[in-house]
Amino acid sequence: MVGFAPVDNPFKGMRSTSKTRVAYFYDEEVGDFDYEELHPMKPHRIRLTHSLVVNYGLYKRMEVFRAKAASRLEMTQFHTDEYIEFLEKVTPENMDLFSTEQKKFNVGGDSPVFDGLFDFCGISAGGSMEGAGRLSRGKCDIAINWAGGLHHAKKIEASGFCYVNDIVLAILELLRTYRRVLYIDIDVHHGDGVEEAFYTTDRVMTVSLHKFGDFFPGTGGLQDVGVAKGKNYAVNVPLNDGIDDESYKYIFESVINKVMENYRPDAIVLQCGADSLNGDKLGSFNLSSAGHANCVSFMKRFNIPLLVLGGGGYTLRNVARAWSYETGICVGQEMAQDIPYHEYYGYYGPDFRLAVRPSTAENNNSKQYLDKITTQILKNLREVTFAPSVQISDVPRQSLATSNEEDAEMMDLDEDEHRDVRSTQYRRDIMVAHADGYVSDSEDEGDELSPAASRKLYSNCPIGPKKLNRDGVVDEPSPAIKEPRKEGQSVTSYLAGLGTRI
Repeated sequence: MVGFAPVDNPFKGMRSTSKTRVAYFYDEEVGDFDYEELHPMKPHRIRLTHSLVVNYGLYKRMEVFRAKAASRLEMTQFHTDEYIEFLEKVTPENMDLFSTEQKKFNVGGDSPVFDGLFDFCGISAGGSMEGAGRLSRGKCDIAINWAGGLHHAKKIEASGFCYVNDIVLAILELLRTYRRVLYIDIDVHHGDGVEEAFYTTDRVMTVSLHKFGDFFPGTGGLQDVGVAKGKNYAVNVPLNDGIDDESYKYIFESVINKVMENYRPDAIVLQCGADSLNGDKLGSFNLSSAGHANCVSFMKRFNIPLLVLGGGGYTLRNVARAWSYETGICVGQEMAQDIPYHEYYGYYGPDFRLAVRPSTAENNNSKQYLDKITTQILKNLREVTFAPSVQISDVPRQSLATSNEEDAEMMDLDEDEHRDVRSTQYRRDIMVAHADGYVSDSEDEGDELSPAASRKLYSNCPIGPKKLNRDGVVDEPSPAIKEPRKEGQSVTSYLAGLGTRI
C-alpha cells in the first residue's frame, strides 16, 4: 500500500554476539495430544516447530527447559475450583456422565473432550507460568513457550479451542514483581479471554490486533476500552480481511510506540498467534512470516522482559515456519531459507523454504481506514497514566520459585531417601543442558531455579523431538476454502463438510 514503509530485516544491525538470555520451554509429550480427527487445532504443530528449532541449531543460543506442568491449585489462581475439577475428571470414556457440566462449562463441539485434556492444559500453562517466573527472577531476558497463548479461555468456561488461560496465569505471576504488564495479541482472533480478565485494572494493558465483524469471537470493537480503573487500558485494533505486511507494520508500530511512551510497562507478554499469516485455514489476513515476525523484533528492541507465546495457527507447516523463525529472532540467529533435511521435511514441499509468502489477495484496509482507527486509539492513549492504582505489594499469588534453603532441604531429603542410588530422578531434573552438549549441576551456575518448578532437558543436545506416528502421511497443502462458514456452525462441522485435511 502506497505510503507505508516496508518491513525491515529483523537481523539488520543485530550483533552476532548478542548477550540476550533466552529461556525456551518445550515438553516432548505436547505433540501426542489430539483434539479430534477433523479438529483444526493440532498440538503436533509444536513438535514441528521444535524440530526446526533443533535442526537450525537455535538451541545452542538458549537454555531449553521442560517446565513442571501447572497443578490444579495453580490453575485456580484464575479459574474457578469447580471448572478445573471438571477438566481434571472428564474423559472421552466418562463424558456422558458430565453432560450438565459440559453445557455449563462450554466444553464440547469446538472445544471437545479428548484424551489427556487436563495434562495438555498443564503443559501449556506450566511453560507460560515458569517463563514468567524466570523473567521475574531475572534469570532470562526473553522466555518462549510456543505451547502457550490460549487466549480465549474464560474464568469459568472453555472457548475457541482454549480451556485454561495460560496467559492470564503468566501475567498474574509477573504482577508479583512488576507494577505494569503490557499484553499484545497478534492472533487473527480477538484476545477476549485476557482482555476480560484485566478489563477493570490499570496494572495490565491489553492490545489486540484482530479481524473484526462477523468473525469469532465477535468482540474487540474500537469502543471497547475498559471500565472503572481499567478505562483506556484495553486497546482494540479492529482490522479487515487481507491486511498486508506494510499496513500491519504501520498500525502496529504506531499504536505500540504510543503505548510504550504513555504506559511504560515493566514487562511484556506477546501472543504470536500464527493464524494471522497468509494461507491459514481459519484466518483471512495476508501477512508473510516476515511481516508477522516484525512484531517480535520490534518488541525485542525495547529491551524489556519479554514473554513470547504461541496461540492460533491451523496450517501446520506455516505455524512451524513462523515460530521457528521468530525463535531465531529472539536468539539473534539469522536462518537460511532452505529448510534443513529432518524427519518432518516432507511437510514443507514443494519449495522446502522457510518463508511464508503473501498472496495477491485484496487488502480491505485502506490507508484512510487505518488512519481513522489509529487516530482514535492515540486519542484514548493520551488519557493513560503509567502510575498503577494498585500498589506493588498487592501480589495475586504465591511465586513458583523456591528459596535456596528450600532447595537445599529438598536435596538433603532426596539423599536420605536414596542413599544407595547414584542418580535419582530429582538429581537428573536439576541438570543443565549447555549449548555445547556437556552437562553440569545447576549449582555450578548459581542458578536459583527450583527443580520442582522446572526441569531442564539434559539428554545431550541437540534435543530432538519424539516422532509422531502419522502412518507415513505428510501434510499436503489443503485446497483453498471458498465456501463461507454458516452462522452458528461449529468449526469442526464446517471443515468436515468441506472435506478439508487438517
